[in-house]
Amino acid sequence: MSTHGKDLRTPLKRAVGLGSAKDGTGHFMLQRITAIALVLAGAWLIGLLLSLNNTDYVFVRATVADPLNATVLVTFLIAACWHAKLGLQVVIEDYVHAPLLAGLAHLANIFTCALLAIAGVLAVLRIAALGV
Repeated sequence: MSTHGKDLRTPLKRAVGLGSAKDGTGHFMLQRITAIALVLAGAWLIGLLLSLNNTDYVFVRATVADPLNATVLVTFLIAACWHAKLGLQVVIEDYVHAPLLAGLAHLANIFTCALLAIAGVLAVLRIAALGV
């Protein structure tokens, strides 16, 4: 019996091996969660920065050293770097088609975002630990 060129496979069978359906929703949700955290922490920080207009260095350091302000600033830094990493990951996956170049771009993305997050958090913690 010949099928004369008809494909008798099910749609699921044809889709197997064409991509993973395991991680997309999690990635989507993490990007939205970090975006919400950025909006909330960013609004707080914009208000804080506007309140620090025409103040001296010592007062600004004391304001950053306040535990609530330091926590919001660290949250903003971590959310911003994580959100940037997730966004750049999507861009790399969509537009970089050479496997070696894509792998190097992913590594550069991960290390750059991690380095920025670590440096920012350590700077805030140093100011918070030293106080005024």
